[in-house]
Amino acid sequence: MPFIFVPGPLPGLCIIEPKVFGDARGYFMETYSERDFAVAGICDRFVQDNQSKSRRGVLRGLHYQKTFPQGKLVRVISGEVWDVAVDLRIGSLGFGKWFGLILSAENKKQFYVPAGFAHGFVVLSDEAEFTYKCTDFYHPEDEDGICWNDPTIAVAWPGNLSEHLLSEKDGKLPLFDSRNRYFTMDGRPA
Repeated sequence: MPFIFVPGPLPGLCIIEPKVFGDARGYFMETYSERDFAVAGICDRFVQDNQSKSRRGVLRGLHYQKTFPQGKLVRVISGEVWDVAVDLRIGSLGFGKWFGLILSAENKKQFYVPAGFAHGFVVLSDEAEFTYKCTDFYHPEDEDGICWNDPTIAVAWPGNLSEHLLSEKDGKLPLFDSRNRYFTMDGRPA
């Protein structure tokens, strides 16, 4: 199999390490195979691919869509980011908890974040290009999120927090509310 699937510490998360075949000419790797991902239990149908480029310190997140939740398969194709997922599934052992990892062009890891999680990242390198597959289409009227520096969730973002660059929208996201019925265990709206 051209992938190693490593379960994340929160239920449903998965770190995917592609096998890289390299020589003096460069390298080759598969980044997605519906068949291999299904064998690993990731059976989502991806319907949209997105890509962004950001500079050092840019923090995007923590985002989710309320009624059209998206599972995401994320990776970095240049540079390095600290990527974070927050479990918002009522009844999950991970509810209100976060997990983060470094994704980079160098380590070539991918991160599967199922529907029912908020997601975000901060750029650690001078620039980074971030790409991700989504299980639902983007609906701008449906987007929501959790404040990046929410004291209850307490994500341990790396770097100087005062130097993080946020969009105006991300700077106004609400705090986490444990009484809110965000999503069901299968990632659908609660």
